[in-house]
Parts: sequence; C-alpha cells; structure tokens
Amino acid sequence: MTYKSLTLLGKVKSIVLGSASPRRVELLKETGINFKQRISDIAEHDNHDGNPYLHAQKLAEEKALSVAKKSDPQELVIGADTVVVLENRIMGKPVDKRNAAEILKELSGKKHTVCTALAFADRNGLLASGYDLTDVFFNRVSEKQILEYIETGEPMDKAGAYGIQGMGGFLVDRIEGELDTVIGLPRLLLERLSGEVYAKIREK
Repeated sequence: MTYKSLTLLGKVKSIVLGSASPRRVELLKETGINFKQRISDIAEHDNHDGNPYLHAQKLAEEKALSVAKKSDPQELVIGADTVVVLENRIMGKPVDKRNAAEILKELSGKKHTVCTALAFADRNGLLASGYDLTDVFFNRVSEKQILEYIETGEPMDKAGAYGIQGMGGFLVDRIEGELDTVIGLPRLLLERLSGEVYAKIREK
C-alpha cells in the first residue's frame, strides 16, 4: 500500500507519534515517513457512557491534544487508543496475572471487537479523528494454555491481555477486518485522516 496523503503531510509538517507503544512505532515506520515519538501524559481508563468506540476516539483526541499543546508550531501529533470490546464492555489492560487470566477466560471461544481510534492535532487544536473496527474470533483455550501464556509476560501491557502479532497468535481463530487495527495503528484510517488534515492545511 502507498501512503500518498500521509507522505504529503510529512512534507509540510513534522509528524509526532504521541504514543509509547513499540507496536505503533513499528507500523508507522513501515509507511516510510519520518516521525518523532513523544509520550502522552493522559491516563487511560475504561469508563465510558454507553459507546466504547467513541470512548476510544475521545481518548485518542485527548492524547493527541496533550502532546500537541507542548509542541512546536510546525509539528503535527498523532494520538491513538485501542480498546477490546466484549458485549459492550471494555476489556482493558490487566492489572495483574490473575486479572489477565480472568480476561482471557472470558474471551475464550467468543467473538470480540477491537477498536483503534486515531486523532490528529496541532497547537491550535484537533484537526481530525476517527476509529476502525475489527472482529476477532478466539479459539476455545484451556486454563493451562492461558496460564502458560501469562507466564511469558506478553499479556500484561496489552488491551484484552493478548498480542495477536506475538505469542498470543494461537488464541485467535480468525479476524474480520484489518490486522493493523488489532495491533494498534489502522493505516487505512491513518491515510484517510491524513487526507482530511492535508486538505485543511492547504485551505489555510
């Protein structure tokens, strides 16, 4: 895939990824654009008022804005947030091994939805935001498999307590949607939002 709009945006603005996620860094590197990384100081939480997807979008916006307010005028910040949703409940990052086991037992044998939201902001405010959804179908897994996976340490910093691109791949039967969305940076959405932001910048 080519990233025409993102590439154009990178020529007129200095791109900043406002995320600590090494997975997002790797995905953004694969687009071929130059960028810096800065970490947002927004605290993530799983409380939402009925729509977990809009909650993720709001968090992505808050993260982008928090980094952008300390940025240079020429910088453009990308904020991101990923949530795992089972029956309208957000399955957040596990607080400990026991919680990780509880989350994975709930997901076992079921379909859940991964939502990753992205937002663009500069010092003047929010420029564009949106989210993408991918359905993930879990295999039925045993308690032994779950506990062995938790002992690897991989689940502990991930929404839904698993990493589809890592050792947690065995949990997943199939997905319907974009793999990038599950990993944490939907690049089709990134390209679409880049086009919106580039058009706004050209209008000024």
